[in-house]
Amino acid sequence: MSLRHPVNRGGKERGRFAELAEKASHFTSSPLFFVLCLVLIALFLAVHLAQLSLAWQLLTGDFMTAVTLLLLALLKNSELRAEHAIQRKLDALAAALLESREGEGGKAAEDLRKAIRMEEET
Repeated sequence: MSLRHPVNRGGKERGRFAELAEKASHFTSSPLFFVLCLVLIALFLAVHLAQLSLAWQLLTGDFMTAVTLLLLALLKNSELRAEHAIQRKLDALAAALLESREGEGGKAAEDLRKAIRMEEET
């Protein structure tokens, strides 16, 4: 387990967790996931309205809680990756502007090109 920023955990290559988080993010933003959430909510309401045993009510509630916690972890991971990509782009833009103003050229422009493609890496 690592407490480092998600972008800095796997080096240059994306790890299995990064791939899984990306796929999960794509799935959770799909219409299918929305329908599954509606079905889960309908099941939750049906169990309560049918006044089934407390065990069934707890089971549906626990399942909804588990989905919520997984989505929270996914959201935080995506947020940190997006924050890192934006910060790298801002740093590259500032360096390129500074080089342009000082009449130098070279490295900052290349860093800016790399930062523009950063979404593909993170």
